[in-house]
Amino acid sequence: MVGTIGAGDPATALVLAMTLLQHGLIHREGSPWPRALSDAVGRDTAARGALINALRVEPELGTPARGGLPETVARRHGDGWRVTGRKIYSTGAPALTYGVVFVRTDEPEPRIGNLLVPFGAPGIRIEETWDHLGLRASGSHDVVFEDVSVPGTHAVDLRPPSGWQAPDPLQQAWSCALLAALYDGVARAAQGWFVRFLRERRPGSLGAPLASLQRFQEAVGENERLLAVNARLIAGLAAETDAGFAPAPRESGFVKVTVTENAIQAVQRAAELCGNAALSRRNPLERHLRDVLCARIHWPQGDAVRSAAGRTALGG
Repeated sequence: MVGTIGAGDPATALVLAMTLLQHGLIHREGSPWPRALSDAVGRDTAARGALINALRVEPELGTPARGGLPETVARRHGDGWRVTGRKIYSTGAPALTYGVVFVRTDEPEPRIGNLLVPFGAPGIRIEETWDHLGLRASGSHDVVFEDVSVPGTHAVDLRPPSGWQAPDPLQQAWSCALLAALYDGVARAAQGWFVRFLRERRPGSLGAPLASLQRFQEAVGENERLLAVNARLIAGLAAETDAGFAPAPRESGFVKVTVTENAIQAVQRAAELCGNAALSRRNPLERHLRDVLCARIHWPQGDAVRSAAGRTALGG
């Protein structure tokens, strides 16, 4: 489903993927969330399509997956918490019902982790800062929290910093599968446009469609190869994880990096061979090219996947 939507509107697919990922984590066996709270979020989603996403990245911290303490602070206030800070790249921000906000506590020995913050709470402000190359409709703006009151029961997962050092295999698997499917969808949409263009374009000097030329046939065939590999990788990761056997985090990372790099190659090949038509804003391929490049910034990023695998192989 995410891949199909990604072919038509990857920004919408990204918002959906993030909501699906959060529900997968909230409702899984062994979740640290209070059952009453996770059930309430689930019912809200079923009743009115409530959207939820994790808000983790900060201006100074960057992505917390690379280490460091968040600057967004949760301070004790009676039985609850008061949250102050700023999150950036908050996908779907204008439409979110809930944010799973990554914070540090103001305790003598700070804990870090997640608070569920209803987006209707006073003190939340969205600053429309999102102005990126691709996925422009994802609404990934800054979200500012100014002394936002959160019930004590909404501190759904607070741990000592050391408790966050090891990646979660299930979270990594579903995140990688969803992102891989999304950007594979973008590449499939680009391939579809490419094929139609080659069938319809008949240069006067050729007197036949570009599709009749071997170099274009080879290019389309190479893209088909990459997309076929992608389909196998995505289906395999999803099936294995759904069956309760999430692979090691690094293997999920291999799938995400391989699928997204294949997708980028396919779209770039189509753009190169189509020439100026590919970069014209009136043609969808220009948007597909911008959107597919966003795959490289989603965690896990290629350098992190390769470095971790290299250290393991070398005994580091």
